[in-house]
Amino acid sequence: MAQLFRHAESWRALGGNERRYDYVISGISQPSTGGNALTTQAQRSDLAAEVVAAAEHLFAAGVMSHAGHANLSGRLGADRFVLTTTGMVRDLRRDQLATVDLLGRVLEGALGPENAEIVAMHSVVYKTRPEVGGVIHTHSPAATAFALAHRPLPCRAEPLLRFGQAEPVPIVPWGPRGSDRSVRGIAEVLEANPTTAAVLLANHGLVAFGTDPLAAARLVVAIEEAAEAELSAAAIGGAADFPEGALDAVRASMARAHP
Repeated sequence: MAQLFRHAESWRALGGNERRYDYVISGISQPSTGGNALTTQAQRSDLAAEVVAAAEHLFAAGVMSHAGHANLSGRLGADRFVLTTTGMVRDLRRDQLATVDLLGRVLEGALGPENAEIVAMHSVVYKTRPEVGGVIHTHSPAATAFALAHRPLPCRAEPLLRFGQAEPVPIVPWGPRGSDRSVRGIAEVLEANPTTAAVLLANHGLVAFGTDPLAAARLVVAIEEAAEAELSAAAIGGAADFPEGALDAVRASMARAHP
């Protein structure tokens, strides 16, 4: 699992948080959660600020749907995370986050009905990928077009290599939002694609994850831009694959810039 962001550049370039992660270009350590020890309110407040910053980044980049719907979370310790209480995250505030454990129990705050449905969608990623520190679900239009077409998004745009998605974004078969069927599908696709940093939910949208919430947000931006470029390239004959060895070349370039 530590391979998830081996293709990405340093934690700084991904918006990583040195307090919580020790990321290097060759791999990623486990989140520094301190086992099952209770986290402090100061840590929760810091993480809430990171989630708010991630939401702001998505809107500033222009990758959100017209409705501005999304849900964002950040890992808070080994067995819990903070999750947005509402799906309307434009102008998100720190007090619009609840603390939830990996079993789906709300430990602090209250979730709106629309977000109570999707707790398991976030928790399955944290359970499957212990190195993940942030999960974001959006209906970003171009990425969602691939989800509606049941077509994996190819990796043919260099930012995907740099932000951790050095392979096609796979499709999770459709299931009702937040249902056992949908969650099992996510788990199965993550197991079958152990280094993917994102999945497309068929007929629904995008789920992306990273070392922390801002890293996940930056990956959402890279995926949406790549999806837009793929759709535009289709009008002039289609996008071309990278030449052989492109990933190694990008890694070498990043290593020189971030020794």
